[in-house]
Amino acid sequence: MASQQRYFCKDCKKYFQTKKRPDQLERVIWNKYIYKRQTLKNLAEEYGKSINWVRSKIEAAKALKKEVQTDGYVFIADCTFFGRAYGFIVFRAFEIQKNVYVKSLMYESIADYQAGRIAIQKQGFKIKAMVLDGRPGVRNLFSDVPVQMCHFHQKQIIQRYLTTRPILPASIELKIIADTLANSNEKEFSKDLFSWHDKWSSFLKERTTDPITGHWHYIHKRTRSAFRSLKNNLPYLFTYKKYPELNIPNTTNSLEGKFAHLKEKVGIHRGTREPIKRKMIEDILRN
Repeated sequence: MASQQRYFCKDCKKYFQTKKRPDQLERVIWNKYIYKRQTLKNLAEEYGKSINWVRSKIEAAKALKKEVQTDGYVFIADCTFFGRAYGFIVFRAFEIQKNVYVKSLMYESIADYQAGRIAIQKQGFKIKAMVLDGRPGVRNLFSDVPVQMCHFHQKQIIQRYLTTRPILPASIELKIIADTLANSNEKEFSKDLFSWHDKWSSFLKERTTDPITGHWHYIHKRTRSAFRSLKNNLPYLFTYKKYPELNIPNTTNSLEGKFAHLKEKVGIHRGTREPIKRKMIEDILRN
């Protein structure tokens, strides 16, 4: 029987030996599978075992959660989804670039954000400010702290209503104003936005009547919706400039970048069993 490796401590002048820990091997294989992009076949060849043996180690690996010092942070909160099956909501401490709350969900709801806030506060975290995607109901949950609306999400909303190449002159001008968002301030942006509204007021009020039902509706509904979005979100678009001492980001890009990186890693292991895939996602998000 082979003897175990012994080590000598120069400080206490004593010899010691490490205990065998099967879970360490499971974790090593797990890390290679996720973070080193090794496939089941690669790992089976490396360890001289069967694919089923490798899969059993991966399934048995315990997910770790890094400890984060509780303090007051600016938090970014957002959701990401994997097809229509399920998704995850994440709260990320911006200053230390750590995800401190991860929870799986079937669909995005205000209750999920409320549960996230309760959870991070139970951990002892203090919320200095929030960066969100703009859902009105979610913003109300954080009315006691500064809230920043993500500029990227705001531009996505405008693009959804006006497209990337609007045809109507009013829509073209409104998109130009929206495109200045990151390089403007609240005073200048508000002035441009409401000057545009004054100029196109009559245009926005144009209506038509359905000859069959007799009901009327606005002709330029999408342009009206784009303006209304900017108007309603205006109080939250420049929060980051009102509180420069908090160093609030104006987008959720810190989290969106991690989502993109996550989906790239998960995509490498297509065909992975659902329980392993979920555990893989949670492990990457937590660590």
